[in-house]
Formats: sequence, structure tokens, C-alpha cells
Amino acid sequence: MACMAAAVSNGVRLSPVASPRGVAPRGVSCSARSLGVRGAFGLRSRGGIRSLGLAASSSESGFLVGDGLLKGIAALPALRKSDGEARLGVRADAGAGVVPAATPAPKKEEPWMGASMKPLIASIAVGVLVWFIPTPVGVTKNAWQLLSIFLATVVGIITQPLPLGAVALMGLGASVLTKTLTFAAAFSAFGDPIPWLIALAFFFAKGFIKTGLGNRVAYQFVKLFGKTTLGLGYSLVFAEALLSPAIPSVSARSGGIFLPLVKALCLACGSKVGDGTERKLGSWLMLTCFQTSVITSAMFLTAMAANPLSVNLATGAIGQTISWTDWAVAASVPGLVSLLVIPALLYVVYPPEVGLWIFGGVLGVDAVSAAILGLSVLLTTGVVTWKECLGESVAWDTLTWFAALIAMAGYLNKYGLIAWFSQNVVNVVGGLGLAWQASFGILVLLYFYSHYFFASGAAHIGAMFTAFLSVGTALGTPPLFGALVLAFLSNLMGGLTHYGIGSAPVFYGAGYVPLSQWWGYGFLCSVVNLVIWLGVGGVWWKFLGLL
Repeated sequence: MACMAAAVSNGVRLSPVASPRGVAPRGVSCSARSLGVRGAFGLRSRGGIRSLGLAASSSESGFLVGDGLLKGIAALPALRKSDGEARLGVRADAGAGVVPAATPAPKKEEPWMGASMKPLIASIAVGVLVWFIPTPVGVTKNAWQLLSIFLATVVGIITQPLPLGAVALMGLGASVLTKTLTFAAAFSAFGDPIPWLIALAFFFAKGFIKTGLGNRVAYQFVKLFGKTTLGLGYSLVFAEALLSPAIPSVSARSGGIFLPLVKALCLACGSKVGDGTERKLGSWLMLTCFQTSVITSAMFLTAMAANPLSVNLATGAIGQTISWTDWAVAASVPGLVSLLVIPALLYVVYPPEVGLWIFGGVLGVDAVSAAILGLSVLLTTGVVTWKECLGESVAWDTLTWFAALIAMAGYLNKYGLIAWFSQNVVNVVGGLGLAWQASFGILVLLYFYSHYFFASGAAHIGAMFTAFLSVGTALGTPPLFGALVLAFLSNLMGGLTHYGIGSAPVFYGAGYVPLSQWWGYGFLCSVVNLVIWLGVGGVWWKFLGLL
């Protein structure tokens, strides 16, 4: 170790040199040169990871590694792991700096966190194309511009170049930037109770699952109805149907009661979002509960908040009053058939991977006020914390995009575009000279599928119900029959999209079903529902004397 001390007392700089593979360094050897030494010393690690050999030539006083000064080194112990790895040799020459033994791996590029460009360009292209189409006679410039922005936003929501909330916010920004809407008008729907009720539903679901109550209820459902997956689904469907006449808000019914229960069932059965187990149970169960919620809303006058609006408009248009009993009796047979068919249909075309199991209104308080009161209790008692509420990103995202669509769709109506569309449909269909059955059939299809442009059943009813009922009766459609059919369809059409009725954002927001599949199966169910309600329902209504 004497020559080691000599090396320390004389300055040396290190430069790399390869040490022969398989040859261990032999400690420190020195030869005098002028006032210095030349030597080699080494480290060998146990396990064969690295072996370090150093050769030194003297310089000035001190032992230099690069530009660093190491003092007080008396000895360099040899460390041994196991054999079998290459050794790293380093030669020390005066004035040379330490060079890394190997070139570091290139740094991975960060993934692109911005928008997917092709879907973004497609959505913008749709908006630009419609924007520059000449404004039709009878339509205001603002209405046509808003239509272009609305269509671009809907395409963006379908293709998802960004999260839904971001796409909707960009649509609102475009409407304000182009002066199509004022800021107050663009963000007016954030004061609407429905988006907030939906967001609150996610907070309640958090508490329901966090406390373990969801699991206990879920296991009881499995015990009672879980002999088969289909049986479990039907138990939820008919439980919701029994509650629907007493809870006149499909948003409150779905979000406040059934979403927490359905999520707990999915989690209890090992079906979670994001880990590839969504199809195990959650996808089918969420879609089934949503599609049947629009059916139960159609079955009772008090099952959906907008149903009384249909009755009031029908009374004004045809001079006949529809009672609660009239509505329930007329809807009972087609409704029950739909409740039986839709879950089974989805079970066939969108099957779960699990086949078998081994075992406000009375108090005068609106649904949103009751939900806020309930959340206040959960926060006060610590069942749910505000930090957890802030962490429910799906709730805030849903609140954003749903409110944005409500605002834009609402102003399309206020700007007169929907009235213009309705009047043109009435004129065209009325001029075809068809029998009333064919004319009414065309009116029904146009009324139903125009719901793609609406984020609210009430808005659709208010804009188009009276015009379509009036032209239908003028063409020979029995008035009460026409009014009931349009009223029923005003609920069923909500199943088309993830924003068409209050229960849609609730179940879609759970994240179990991709958007393309949500829309695809929504269209399929709409066709089946139309066949049932106009076919089976037609026979039943003829029996009741409505035809």
C-alpha cells in the first residue's frame, strides 16, 4: 500500500482503459518516474457486476479524479461478488478526466399529451364546412353558426381527440370567440340543476362503496337474485320499474339509487374500470340499466320530469286531457315487453363474461337540494372528504360536457333553428299526399332521431311536440293516439346517446362502456323499442280503442 500512498501524495488524473475480461486487478503496483509513480489498482464486485482497474501516472500533489480532489485515501479495499461479469478498467494519466464507461441509454421521449390530431381535424372540418354553407332562408346567422359549432362539438365528443369535458369547453370557447353566444349564455347551463345532480350522484356512489354498504347490499342481491347473471340484471330492472312512479326524476333515480348499487355489484364481482375486466359484468349491467331506465320513464306519467309537459302540450293541441291512469294503461303492455326483451337482447349481442354466480317530492324538496343536503351530511360525518370529491374527475368532466351541450342545444332552440326545422318537416310530410299511417310513421322517425341534436328531453318536447302532433292530427292521425305515442317516444329516444336523458351521463360516466359501443347499442335498442312500441303497442292500443 506504500505505492498507493505515493499516488495519493502526487496528483494524478484518470482516463478509461479496458481491463482484460476474466483477469482480476492485482492490487497496486508502482514504478518510479521522476517524482511520481505509475500503478494499477482495482475493485472487483461480488456477483460479477463490475471490476474496476486503475492505472495511475503522477502529476502534482494530490490524487485527482477528473477535477475532484480526493484526500486521505489510505487504502482501497477489494470487494468481491461472484464471477461471470465483465470488469471495467480505468487508466489514470495526467491531465485526463474520467469518461463514463458506457454511453448512457437515450432518454425516452415523453408521450404526446395533447390532442389526437386526426379526430381533432375531423371535428373542426365538420364545423368549418357547415359554417360556410349559405344560411338557409328563415334561419338567422347566429343560429346557423351555432349549429356548426354544435355539430363540431358532437363529432369531437364521438371521436374524442381530447377528454369529453375538454372538447365541450373548446366548443363553448368557440361560440364565445365567434360572438355566436355571450359568455353568460355559453355557460348558462352550469346553473341548471341536472348536471349538478349527476355530479352529486358520483359523490354518493363514492360514499356508498367506501363505507362497505355497497358491498353488503350487493352480496344480498347476489344471494337473492344471482343464480344467473341475467337474473341479477332483471332484478335491478324491475326494482327500478317499481320505484319509477314515485321518483319523478330519472337522474335522481339512476344516479342516487342505482348507480351506487350497480357499481358495488361490479366491484364485488371483480369487474373494474381500467384493468381489462369491464366486460366481466360491468359493461352489460351498466348498459342494461341505462336502456331500461328510458323504458320505465316512458311507462308512467310521474316517472320523468318532462312527462307532464307532454300532457300539457297535448291538452293545448288536441283539447283532450291524458290522466295518470290513461298513460299507465296504454304504456303497460309495450313497456313490459321492452323490459323483458332489451336485457336479453343485450345479453346476446353484448354478453358479460361472467355466466353464473355461486350464490323528495312529498316533502317539497327538489332532488338537487336533497342531494346537496345528503352530501353535506357525508362531508360533515367524514364518510366522504372534500378532497375525495375533488378527486372524482369523472364527475367534474361529466358536469362540464353535459352542461355545455345543454347550453348549445338550448340556444339552438332559442335562436329558432328547431322551429324552422319542425315547420319544414311538417310542410314536406304534409305535401306528400300519403295515408295518415305512413305520414305519421315518417313524423315519428323524424321526431325520434332528431334527438341526436338535443341534450334534454324537455327541450326536445318544448321545441317539437306541438308542431308534430298538430300536423299528425291534421293528416288524420287519431289525436289521443298521436299524443300518447309522441309522449312515450319522448322518453325512449333518450337511449340514443350518452347525453340524451338524465340517466345517460350517470351510467356512461361510470366508464365501463366505450362511447362507440354506447352509441351503437343505443341505436340497436332504439330500433327494437320502436318495433315493440309501434307493433305490440299498436295491437294493444287498438284493443283499448285508441285506434
